[in-house]
Amino acid sequence: MGRTSRHRIHLGAVYEGDGRCRFLVWAPFAVRVELHLLTPTPRRVPMTPIGDGYFQCVADAVPGTRYWYRLNGCEDRPDPASRFQPEGVHGPSQVVDPSFAWSDREWFGLPLADYVIYELHVGTFTPEGTFAAIIPRLEALRHLGVTAIELMPVAQFPGERNWGYDGVYPFAVQGSYGGPEQLRRLVDACHRHGLAVILDVVYNHLGPEGNYLSRFGPYFTDRYRTPWGEAVNFDGPDSDHVRRFFIDNACYWMTEFHIDALRLDAIHAIFDFSAETFLEELAEATAAQAARLNRRFYLIAESALNDARVIRSRDLGGFGIDAQWSDDLHHALHAVLTGERNGYYQDYGRIEDLARAYRTGFTYCGQYSAYRRRKYGNYPFATRSEQFIVCCQNHDQVGNRMQGERLSRLVSFEAVKLAAAVVMLSPYVPLLFMGEEYGEETPFQYFVSHGDAGLIDAVRRGRERECRDFGWHGALPDPQSPETFQRSRIRFELAEKGRHRILRDFYRELLTLRQTVPA
Repeated sequence: MGRTSRHRIHLGAVYEGDGRCRFLVWAPFAVRVELHLLTPTPRRVPMTPIGDGYFQCVADAVPGTRYWYRLNGCEDRPDPASRFQPEGVHGPSQVVDPSFAWSDREWFGLPLADYVIYELHVGTFTPEGTFAAIIPRLEALRHLGVTAIELMPVAQFPGERNWGYDGVYPFAVQGSYGGPEQLRRLVDACHRHGLAVILDVVYNHLGPEGNYLSRFGPYFTDRYRTPWGEAVNFDGPDSDHVRRFFIDNACYWMTEFHIDALRLDAIHAIFDFSAETFLEELAEATAAQAARLNRRFYLIAESALNDARVIRSRDLGGFGIDAQWSDDLHHALHAVLTGERNGYYQDYGRIEDLARAYRTGFTYCGQYSAYRRRKYGNYPFATRSEQFIVCCQNHDQVGNRMQGERLSRLVSFEAVKLAAAVVMLSPYVPLLFMGEEYGEETPFQYFVSHGDAGLIDAVRRGRERECRDFGWHGALPDPQSPETFQRSRIRFELAEKGRHRILRDFYRELLTLRQTVPA
């Protein structure tokens, strides 16, 4: 099961037609694994060990069949590579039919330089909170000048309300959003409208609730620690197979869902000191798969390192990632417009900081950072402007504020227009956060729907600590409360009213200029 055979057999339950399904799981911690089928008639099928901790079997199972993996004859657990969790993170997995009547055969993707990204959260973008409900809004986004939508993570998470970064089944599409069938319909509709689709994925950690991977094998390591829990084992013993799990996941989204790009969450929390890092191997594998599919495909990293090696080519000693978010432009612009100097904003506030971000992509290219109390970043030579994604708002910069205030609640209407021009007419790839284009004023707050009381309390205390560290005081919206989630829903209909319509038309004009006037 080494690198040469990585994609010969797919992990999880792969329906092969004619009522037959192949199951493959990596479970080196188990001596014996059985496939425990629950429907239509409960039965157990022994799985054959095939080396390196993998177990495999072929069984009579049609789409809709629910199943567990039984470990050592006594412990039923969901499939780590489950395609669907209809009963939530603690329930059985379900066989899914991957076939779909795609209408995008003439779609080959867009050049990265043509991307204008619209980031959205599926649960709060529409009253319904589903993939299907997004489709009627695609025409308006296309008319605005958007060329790509970015979905915050959709991998199965606990409950029905979550930002998505607590996902525990990287291959399973969130059931409350509509599941895998609706996601395929949304991607197909996007391509019909000429829109690319970016999916936010989390490879630096998995959420705590419903995370049973450590029962199967050494997916995690105690050598490192992320701010959100156990670090993924990308460079320790047996890490080749952990890498295989996540690389298969990336290729799965590209191949079975026709996703055009992946946004890699917080790669600075992917700890890996290998000679060839996971990120390099991921870039190589996805580029090879994109070539086989004859489609453009991009990896876009979120990184807090200001390290140009992330996006530099492999030939020049880089990781070969296609693009990365540049927080510096946001921070420099926000500090100038709002006057805020708490937290990391203390490093910004001069117009020169914004000018440097415009010139290079980073404000900090190795200078001393007072916030970090050390030198920060390096100079991004041998990079291109389309390799930097910039914004004046995104889910992090809005949602991690204590009250989740958008820029429209912090500065004047004219300042909001100025921010729009700075970002939309920048040399870089612009990103809008849902509702930004018409000056949405509802907050975007942090919300969860965990089932474990201890975990809920830990989340509340963690949010309070983060707000204190940033210097914010007052009543924190309860992350577990349904009202926090409801308050975060945008009101798309506002785009046709008053100053909201003026701002929407202004964004449209800016994006028309961006498309028609040479830089």
